[in-house]
Amino acid sequence: MQVRLEPQGTQLTVSGRRRVGDLVQSLGILAGTVMVIRGDALLTDDEFVDDADTIELRAVISGGLA
Repeated sequence: MQVRLEPQGTQLTVSGRRRVGDLVQSLGILAGTVMVIRGDALLTDDEFVDDADTIELRAVISGGLA
């Protein structure tokens, strides 16, 4: 599958069907720090992604009230 990391703009190729949560962990990313998007759909940690998928991992940026 093609994985795009944003906002870094990095593109990775990852092989094998896996759960979203396992994919994020295997990339060394802390759970809850990224949104995983396939097309127009936001994926949850228990959904599966396949070799044919193109997904985006977008950093969750938290801003408080000033």
